Amino acid sequence: MGGSPLIPMNDYGVLGDPPALGTWTPRLSVSVVIPAYRAGATLPLVLAALDRQTYPAHLMEVIVVDDGEEPMPALPPTAPRRTRVIRPRPGLWGKASACAAGADAATGDVVHYLDADLVPFPEHVEAHMRWHHLAGCLVVLGRLRFVPGLDVVPAGEVLAAIEAGTLGKLFPDEDGTPQWTEQRWDETDDLRTAGFRAFSVTVGATASLPAALLRAAGGMDRALVMGEDTELGYRLAQAGAVFVGEREARGRHIGDSTVMRREQDVKRHNWPYLAERIPVFRWLRAHPNRRYLVSYVEVVVPATDASFEEVRATVDAVLSGKLPDVVVKLVGPWSRLGGGRRDPLGDPALDLRLVRACYEGEPRVSFAESLPEHCFPVPFRLHCPPGWTPGRSTIGSLVKFADRQGLGVLSLALDERERGGIVHARLERMAAVARARWCAGPGDALDDLVHAMFGTLWDAGEKWGLTRADAPPPPSPGRPWALDADRPSSARASGGGSPVRRPLRRTARMIRRRLRAMVRPT
Repeated sequence: MGGSPLIPMNDYGVLGDPPALGTWTPRLSVSVVIPAYRAGATLPLVLAALDRQTYPAHLMEVIVVDDGEEPMPALPPTAPRRTRVIRPRPGLWGKASACAAGADAATGDVVHYLDADLVPFPEHVEAHMRWHHLAGCLVVLGRLRFVPGLDVVPAGEVLAAIEAGTLGKLFPDEDGTPQWTEQRWDETDDLRTAGFRAFSVTVGATASLPAALLRAAGGMDRALVMGEDTELGYRLAQAGAVFVGEREARGRHIGDSTVMRREQDVKRHNWPYLAERIPVFRWLRAHPNRRYLVSYVEVVVPATDASFEEVRATVDAVLSGKLPDVVVKLVGPWSRLGGGRRDPLGDPALDLRLVRACYEGEPRVSFAESLPEHCFPVPFRLHCPPGWTPGRSTIGSLVKFADRQGLGVLSLALDERERGGIVHARLERMAAVARARWCAGPGDALDDLVHAMFGTLWDAGEKWGLTRADAPPPPSPGRPWALDADRPSSARASGGGSPVRRPLRRTARMIRRRLRAMVRPT
């Protein structure tokens, strides 16, 4: 990390053209990871093709992860010299687990995932690797065609074409079926204009990325048995990745894919898992009031120097908003709240105790001593000062606006006179902040880098429904146990609306009833 070129959005075109194949001197090492399950017929072909790569052999290792129930036979003589076979940890199975095991064993600067039924052209690895020499935050995706299986074209014929370098003649482009992702490439200038959704075409059949970026994103999710590549692509995006569609990284997939054969079954299986883990897939989150494994927005409220009433007004307004998958992080010195004897009403930390007591049973609220620099993999973080309340639609509207504008940071002045001070709210796109960290050199300000790559904007908080909460009156002496719900609605802090909103609604309903009575037939 540090000193990488500034890439706006996903427009890697600012890096310029990569070096022409065969005209440059590589220096980075690569680990080609092949998850193998019942691939006895196609794996020897893949290994033979890897043995004929133009990328220097001393910079490339091949790791075959044997995911079968029984250990595979010995490697064929066609395998590259630096090839080894490993097994996943006992009890683990599936492609994601195999890919994770391969990445754990990899020693290369770059991890290159390759399916065990994808035969690469000789320049395949080199086409990937030339991009990784330009920047350290790139995920490179190869281009493949689906061709007939070995029941139509015998393995010996495919092997002969590999050895003769005539794979393109045996399987011409026009005779193969392109992967569904290629249409997205065509529509987005090979993903340069795909913006924040470029990750959605991540396919693990042929994808390469820096090992450091893979670690930063948390590696492959071993809990998934399908859809693991898309989910990893999402987390890579949140870690700051840029996605490159590389057409020169050609390969031939022997036979149809599972998606091609059973598309609807695959979607039915994958979508519940992806809905839990990829919050930007909004169409998978249609339920109006439920939680998910990964939230859409984290709202940060500092509680150290605020009153209980101020914090509660803000948190309650956030939790009552229309956007369901929002969580709150309350930041304060919670470890100071010991359990020793104290004066309950004269406790200097009374407000903090009341805040913790108020939300200790609320699963959407968490407590932190200090604010982590990232809420990974949550895509948005909203900093909101206590005592300021967002309206029911405020957070959702802010996120939609930031998406439409491609903003990295949207700051909201809560008092124009103090715009440069501390009274403001701030919506951060965490992928933009993470990208800035990848690019930051000594002395670089992250906000300046975010502005250069994504854009930042100041606006008035009141325009977006962020208002100051009215302080609730103390309990009446005659009703010492009166709760907030017992107070007149005009005294309650509502979620960003006027304190007289509910009485006005009741008045409007009464007027409508009287008008209907006046026109009702006798």
